[in-house]
Amino acid sequence: MRVNRMQVRNRVRHAPMEWRGGRGVIYLSWHSVAPAGWRRFAEEAVAAEIERAAIEVEEKYWIHNDLFLLLRLPTGGRSKLEGWLLEQAIKQQTEWESRLRATEATEARLLAGVSIIEAEVPGSSAQPEEDADRVYEAMKRAMVHGQRDGSLVRSMKLRALEQLIAEHALMSVYQPIMSLQSEERPLFGYEALARFAKQDWFPGPQQLFAFAEQEGLAYRLDRLARRKALDGIGSLKPEQRLFINVQAQIMNDPHFTPGRTLSMLERRGLSPHNVVFEITERTSIDDFGAMKKALQHYRSQGFQIAIDDVGAGYSSLQSIVELRPDYIKVDRSIIDRIDEDDVKLHILHTLVQLAYKLDVSIIAEGIEREAELAAVKMLGVHYAQGYLLGRPGGIQS
Repeated sequence: MRVNRMQVRNRVRHAPMEWRGGRGVIYLSWHSVAPAGWRRFAEEAVAAEIERAAIEVEEKYWIHNDLFLLLRLPTGGRSKLEGWLLEQAIKQQTEWESRLRATEATEARLLAGVSIIEAEVPGSSAQPEEDADRVYEAMKRAMVHGQRDGSLVRSMKLRALEQLIAEHALMSVYQPIMSLQSEERPLFGYEALARFAKQDWFPGPQQLFAFAEQEGLAYRLDRLARRKALDGIGSLKPEQRLFINVQAQIMNDPHFTPGRTLSMLERRGLSPHNVVFEITERTSIDDFGAMKKALQHYRSQGFQIAIDDVGAGYSSLQSIVELRPDYIKVDRSIIDRIDEDDVKLHILHTLVQLAYKLDVSIIAEGIEREAELAAVKMLGVHYAQGYLLGRPGGIQS
């Protein structure tokens, strides 16, 4: 399907000039064959939305079975207009697809795309043909946007992520890490865990950070998470540690600035000797040479390093050998009911022996049962964390 420039010009040329202002395009098209009642349904649905003042339609274009809605948008900046347009499009996409599937017995998917119509430059005297060209270009952009599978949801997620970063809408909670080297189980430190209130598009931090990596926003999100972790910690005793998650990929980000974390610590009266960076093992490390160079910079400042999620990742043993961490954090998948599983016991025993030979401390994650705690302590694990020992929350005074 192609949008014809002359068709658009002829329609727009005769439209009222009060069109000019905040405007946008919603493009709706079926992934395969459109349901038989699609056109009649769409006309009625648009009329109903206009009647209840949900949208203000300036014009409708049918090109074959593809529908373009030219809408007048509410007042506001471009970001606000784009958000409103995306919300309208995803509402129509989900509601209309569901209703047509129910009545037409079709499994086809309704695609949707959006675009803002570029506004006339203030003070200019644009001709109708120029206005038509702006509409035409916006229609093409909306069509390209909509024909990428899942593009509307991706756009909403990206908007939610960017808004979260702009508003600094992350917060940190802290899960205790206890020492197992004495019966009293003294508090050794905390792991800072990122949380956020609005979960419309991301059910949890893992999905949020994974999407940020896909969209090239991992460093900005990671930097915000580090700042929030440090903001809430207050003070630590000299022997206590704050564990902060760091994605391996951000160290190769062109915006990565060594020394920023040290500056944040100094402003809060904390020492790098209290901070441990956890390098996650849930994603592969492509360049160990570059990673070692980045970690050496941190170590030279006094920070320590932990390999997180050992046992659940891609190359646990290689990461331990190459990076020589100060701590090995054994994943919950190994700890879960370890007291009932000889294979898990053997795996943890091997990791403990390796840790002792390398002079590395080992931390068991996800302790939820007394029997698990007894098993890891029996094997000589140094530290442990999990719901049994303390849920994520505030800092203990």
